[in-house]
Parts: sequence; structure tokens; C-alpha cells
Amino acid sequence: MRSANLALRFALELCAFAALGYWGSQASSTFWSIVLAIVTPLAAIVVWGRFVAPKAAVKVSEPARWAIELVVFVGAAVALVVAGHAALGVALGVLAVANGLLLRLRSAL
Repeated sequence: MRSANLALRFALELCAFAALGYWGSQASSTFWSIVLAIVTPLAAIVVWGRFVAPKAAVKVSEPARWAIELVVFVGAAVALVVAGHAALGVALGVLAVANGLLLRLRSAL
């Protein structure tokens, strides 16, 4: 069961980065949309890799890790809503939070 949750978590991470890129591509004029489509997901990927990934360069406490995950996932969900895909945004947010809770509850038992 843990393997399935981890696989879902990885898929949700990729969806979050894609959502941030999509939002960036829809956000503004042509020049800024290109910049935001690249910079926004790249910033999230760097933060994720530095603090949240299994082999993260900086080890943070579990509450801090959970907070960073929430910022990335909720940010991606809000980005989808703002870009006009409310159902996808809500689905991403709910799935990501539920998956994070399941992973944490499972490891606490």
C-alpha cells in the first residue's frame, strides 16, 4: 500500500509542477507568459528538491517539510483555479492533501 501511495505522490508532484507551468503560460503577455511558464515550476522544483525530496540537500523537521509540501500543492491547485480549471485545481489539492495525510499516518503507526 505504501508503494502505491508513494507512486501517487510522485504523480501528484509532476502534476503540481505542470500546473504551475500551465498557469504561468496563461498569466500574461507573450514575453511574461514564457518567463512565468519556465520560472514558476522551476522555482517549485528547486524548493522541492532542496527541502522535500527523499534525498534533499537540507534536512528539515517533519512539520516544516509538510508545510513546504502544502505550499507547493496548494499553490498549484490555486494556479489551476485561477487559470480557469477549478475542478482540476480542487482535485489536485484534495488528492495531494489526502495522500500526504495517508503517508504520514501510515508511517506514524
